[in-house]
This record gives sequence, C-alpha cells and structure tokens, in this order.
Amino acid sequence: MIDYKQIAKDVLILEANELLSSANEIGDEIERATKLIANTKGKLIVTGVGKSGLVGMKIAATFASTGTSSFFLHPTEAMHGDLGMVGKDDSLLAISYSGESEELTRILPHIKRLNIKLIGMTKSKNSTLGKYSDVLIPINVEKEACPLDAAPTSSTTLTLALGDALAICLMRWRNFQKEDFASFHPGGSLGKRLFVKVSDLSRKENLPIIAQNTPLKEAIVTMSEGRLGSVLLVDEDEKLTAILSDGDLRRALLSDSFSLENSALNYATKNPKVLKDENILASEALALIESYKIQILIIVDENYQPKGVLHIHDLIEAGIK
Repeated sequence: MIDYKQIAKDVLILEANELLSSANEIGDEIERATKLIANTKGKLIVTGVGKSGLVGMKIAATFASTGTSSFFLHPTEAMHGDLGMVGKDDSLLAISYSGESEELTRILPHIKRLNIKLIGMTKSKNSTLGKYSDVLIPINVEKEACPLDAAPTSSTTLTLALGDALAICLMRWRNFQKEDFASFHPGGSLGKRLFVKVSDLSRKENLPIIAQNTPLKEAIVTMSEGRLGSVLLVDEDEKLTAILSDGDLRRALLSDSFSLENSALNYATKNPKVLKDENILASEALALIESYKIQILIIVDENYQPKGVLHIHDLIEAGIK
C-alpha cells in the first residue's frame, strides 16, 4: 500500500532542506541585486518561460504589491514586439534554472544592446544567462522532489523563495510600512482596517428617531420601520437621551408595570454610547462596539443630536475585522 502521507512529508522535508542549504550559501549577490533594483529609475521587468515563467509572474506580483514597480514579460512575446515595453531606465530579472532556455537566451543580446541591467537567477554562472548577468543569484538544488528528478519542484520552490527574499530586502531598503502595503491593497482586510472610516459605513438617512415621551406602541412601529432593531429617543431640543433596543423591549415585557401606553423612555437605555468623530477608522469603532458589548454606536454632532448610526452588521459586511 502506498503511504501518501509519508510521500508528502518526504517532499516537504526535501524541499525545506534545499531552502536551508541555500540559506547557508547566501552571498553578497542579494545585496547587489537589492541595490540594483532600488536604484532603478524605471520598472523591474521579470521574465522566464515554462515553470520559471509561472514563478516569475508570482515574483513580479510580489514586487508590485510591496513597493517595487514591476511586471512580467514573456520572452516569446518580447521577440515579437513586446520588447518595446522595456525602457532604458528599466532593469530585468531573468529566470531559467538551466540558464539555456532558448526563448529566454534569444532576448538577452537585445537587452544588453539597450544597456539594461540584468539580474539572472540560474544554477550556473557559466550558462548563457549566467554570462550575460550583471548580478547572478544562484539556484542550486541537489535533488528535485520529483521521483524522476525531472519535473521542476525543489528548484521552483527555491526560486520563488529567493524572489520573496529579494522583495523583503527591498521592503527593508524602502522602509515599507503596513500603511504602504495597505495603499496597494485597498480592497484587502488590511486596507479596510487602515482606510475605511466610520463615515464610509454609517447610516444617515431615515434614522428611527422619536420624541422621548412617545408611547411605547408607537416606538415599536418606528423600530420595525427603521430596520435597525432599535429606535433613538430625543428631547425637545432634539438631543439624544436614550436608545430603545429590541433587547430592552424583551426585558420590558417581563416588568409587572409593562404597558404599551407608557412612555418609551421608561424602558429605554439612558445615556447610550455615542461617537462624536465619524472620521475615526471603522476598525477603531468596531473595537469600541466590542468593548462596550453593544450592537449600535450612535454618531452625534457637537450639539449631541444624532446624525448617524453604525451597526456591527455593517462593519462585518464590509469586512472590517
């Protein structure tokens, strides 16, 4: 019987050992490559074919999302017009494990003719790619995880990891912070935490507001129409005095003095939690809601008049965590 669990474990261990071996052999080529890219006035173009090309696409995407202007260029397309995408201020990161991929080596003379700096990722400095490279980042593995030692496995894992290492070096060079990362990922969870404000999510129209002396039966109607599960109570100056939630209503039903004719204020929560600055981050508002153990945060103006509400469901639906 084939032990697939053991096979998977062996693959992970083998590739992990290749990464550790490469880590112990890292030289100053990483620093040289980092400085070359950091001083590039244009873009960093990543190229490669086959599995190296697929890895190159991911590396280019990682660079682009971490502050290094980058895109992937397929060598074949480059030979058929897309070489025009390469500018004199750009630099090139070329990936080929053998260093002899025909589609890739064909564009190298043209890259050097344009006097563009070239970083090569390959196993041999004596390969065609190695000889053309201004900086060579070696990809050395003793064995592929493939049992035939044929399919790129350990080598592609190492290439990807070296691309990550180079991207992180550039992040440190630029002092790239989480705010910078979020600006490149405004739709991601980090971007939402850092950029979405309370004003972006709060409800301001058709708020369920009633006078504080309104009978409870009318308050219930307003609560139902408002679809917030709560109704806001204000005094004669339209200042917020209380909030009546469905929880308050359930508790009121247990009171011996309960009557639908009584004032809603009798059963409401006095001095509810409010927010005066709607320009704070939604993530901060969520922290307040969780600390207060409430569902609604009422936004008031300088006169303590309600001008909006922020419901915990709005935060969750927006992906604020």
